[in-house]
Amino acid sequence: MTDTERLIQAARQMIPALRERQREAARLGKLPQATVDEMQAAGYFRILQPARYGGFELTPEVFFRVQMTLAEGCMSTAWVLGVVAIHNWQLALFDDRAQQDVWGEDSGVLISSSYMPVGKVTRVEGGYRLSGHWGFSSGSKHCGWAFLGAMVPPEQEGDAPDYRTFLVPREDYEIVDNWDVSGLEGTGSHDIVVKDAFVPEYRTHRSAHGFECNSPGNAVNTAPLYRLPFGQIFVRAVCSSAIGALRGVTDSYIEVNRNRVGLNDGNKIATDPDAQMALAEAMATVDECETIMFRNFDRMLGSASQGETLPIEERIRMRYDAARVGARCAEAINALFIACGAQGIHRGHPLNRAWLDINAGRTHVANNPFKFGRNFGGTLMGQPNSDYFL
Repeated sequence: MTDTERLIQAARQMIPALRERQREAARLGKLPQATVDEMQAAGYFRILQPARYGGFELTPEVFFRVQMTLAEGCMSTAWVLGVVAIHNWQLALFDDRAQQDVWGEDSGVLISSSYMPVGKVTRVEGGYRLSGHWGFSSGSKHCGWAFLGAMVPPEQEGDAPDYRTFLVPREDYEIVDNWDVSGLEGTGSHDIVVKDAFVPEYRTHRSAHGFECNSPGNAVNTAPLYRLPFGQIFVRAVCSSAIGALRGVTDSYIEVNRNRVGLNDGNKIATDPDAQMALAEAMATVDECETIMFRNFDRMLGSASQGETLPIEERIRMRYDAARVGARCAEAINALFIACGAQGIHRGHPLNRAWLDINAGRTHVANNPFKFGRNFGGTLMGQPNSDYFL
């Protein structure tokens, strides 16, 4: 059995336990430790990690198939895996000294993030002083480091600010326990506060380097995997769990509605055209979203393997492809939910959890298709590109 087959099979075997733990995760406001331990033991966090630090260096397709499989059992679990494990890929882009700082003693330590550009930065000798208050750091209580976003002031007047990701150890930040939400409760996406921490220059990663696919870490991590555009990788971490959650709930929808009879009119739900169409659209949405994602990753890896830079026009389209996923999945789960009638509003209903989680995931800024769709359509008609997180 290949690593790919083993990882996906292990993820599928976890689904029943994840479904049983959904309520516990929601009550805790974070993943149960047993879930994190099982994902660690299975190697899921290592899928995109460099081999030189114990990782598997597998393709994005493997990683996102595992994520979507876990989402069939619990979207919060899949979300945390997505946004935490993807950081092992980004850390590979940092100067190797930063990689040694994190993985030198424990290659299994985890990193959370908040890329909001809200940090206050002051230049000092050897690096920066960083302060700020960031929101939505998923999985933060399970992590020993954090990636935090901030704009570095220009060295010379008139130059543009420089967006960077700052790598900060757990002892330099406080986690504010404020995750009280109505969807994706198990992600534990708490706030993070930093008060005047020193961050060495080598523990920062410039957004420009991620855009150019030429980062300091490429000197030691030479696989094409680490030449993919950062903007194309991270956005998939926050949209693809919705695909798996939607796929996982279709069987429950069929089971609930196959023989259900409406209490008011006595008609079988299975003969309702709206109920039939909702299921058909949900299945087609899963297939569409998966097919486009893997087509795009094949194209990106093929380009990187040839030492080529993916044209900006393709990256703009791919960015829109990713942004559409949350909206498409939300539309599909909402139609399924409505077709289940008033029973769906009960917390114990098989579709209720997926309805809450998919709609919560849709609110992530990266999953708003309108901004990226307008940019895609505008550039097709000769307007300048307005997005550089590509």
